[in-house]
Amino acid sequence: MKQMPGMFKGLGVTAKTMLRTLFPDGLRKPIPQPTKGAHTVQYPHEKETPAPRARGVIALHTENCTSCMLCARECPDWCIYIEGHKALAPPRREGGKPRQRNILDRFDIDYALCMYCGICVEVCPFDALFWSPEFEYSEPRIADLLHDKERLSDWMETVPEFEDYEGGSEQKKRAVPKPVDRTNPMAATPREQA
Repeated sequence: MKQMPGMFKGLGVTAKTMLRTLFPDGLRKPIPQPTKGAHTVQYPHEKETPAPRARGVIALHTENCTSCMLCARECPDWCIYIEGHKALAPPRREGGKPRQRNILDRFDIDYALCMYCGICVEVCPFDALFWSPEFEYSEPRIADLLHDKERLSDWMETVPEFEDYEGGSEQKKRAVPKPVDRTNPMAATPREQA
């Protein structure tokens, strides 16, 4: 019986909210207008812009990925699949020794398993993974939620620039790398320029 006053108080709050939503102009104009008083967005007809650094989908900058497997090892869901091989790269200086370089063959993220924790983005030491605010990538088949490196690279175009830090911060603002123009064969990747 002690719960009864609390229950009636809760029902009263619910009834007030319902009346405010149904009759936003008050009960003096008893014409129901629930869309006028509602605080919801009528998705997909109306779309809100996500927050600047929203976690939507993970984008991959393939030129920065060295297939070190750190993101795949740290992923608690084991939803990242990476395959690569080593190849000889030309020496950095003339007369130098050829160096080995990891070539990324496969980089897949299974978004049916991903819990969007962001650990992979945080642990990547080469700035190859970024959050994109895009959130509309649902699929009719669950198997299509396995995104390959080409599809993940396409998301890089939607990654916003990093926001400035607060005044007095000694931290340097990071820059989002832009995708390399794949149609131009003369465009060098950042690794080849180094």
